[in-house]
Amino acid sequence: MTKEYAIQCLQDEAQAILDLIPQIDDNFERAVQMIYQCKGKVIVTGVGKSGHIGAKIAATLASTGTPAFYINPLDVYHGDLGVMTHDDVVLALSNSGQTDELLRFIPMVLHMEVPIISMTGNPDSLLAKYSNAHILVHVDREACPLNLAPTSSTTAALAMGDALAVALMQVRGFKPRDFAQFHPGGSLGKRLLTTARDVMRSDDLPILPAYMHLGEAIILVSKGKLGLGVTLADGRVSGLITDGDIRRAMERWQAEFFDHTVSDIMTVAPKCVLPETKVTEIQRIMQRNKIHSVLVIDDDRHLLGVVDHYSCMV
Repeated sequence: MTKEYAIQCLQDEAQAILDLIPQIDDNFERAVQMIYQCKGKVIVTGVGKSGHIGAKIAATLASTGTPAFYINPLDVYHGDLGVMTHDDVVLALSNSGQTDELLRFIPMVLHMEVPIISMTGNPDSLLAKYSNAHILVHVDREACPLNLAPTSSTTAALAMGDALAVALMQVRGFKPRDFAQFHPGGSLGKRLLTTARDVMRSDDLPILPAYMHLGEAIILVSKGKLGLGVTLADGRVSGLITDGDIRRAMERWQAEFFDHTVSDIMTVAPKCVLPETKVTEIQRIMQRNKIHSVLVIDDDRHLLGVVDHYSCMV
């Protein structure tokens, strides 16, 4: 029976989010432009559950290229107003738009001539009235069976905050590389910032003379445990053979296989990257060329290391 209550709650909250779509109007556009043109910070504020949602919205904005942080309006009366400047924008959340603690904070903001964006479920509220842009987040009823506990309304506000952040990402042209800079500890950030130098194998590389017979080359390629061997000419990369090249040569030449040398099967223009090449770019090179390894070289084509498919799984 409780399962049915859970399903109904999710359906109600999902519908509350869908009902936001027709509520998005020119005020939303105005809010995006206000934040985009803001030379300072976005100061997000709210009381109670709205405060918790505001803190999450501030965190999302900050991690997607918009300097933002949350402040409790109650703390403003104890000195925190000092963090606000004329270059900032205030984003105030209140479902009713009539929250007393928040309304007492607004005159201070107006006195400092800091623009206000409000997000409420009541377009006729005092908070909406004194805002430069009002984002309507109205829900017909809460998912709470008593229609009292903030449920659908907080979910809707959270979703609208995400919509605001996403719109700003698009306006700013926010890229994966930018995201990585704000999330250096995450797996995405790690992949986007890690370079060939960080993951390449540089010791005991399987170097093969071009004149070496393939029978000997098999042994060195096997010992190298990279599935390849590299040939050098005057210290520079001149060719590459892989275990796949060796297998195909055995099928082709059979008994005559041992009469051939590395130069007969090597790729003379192997895929190479510089040590500063990002792992994500190396992965694209491997996928595009259907290869499992690339060579890392310097500007003079001296071999520095090898990056294989497994090295890129950071």
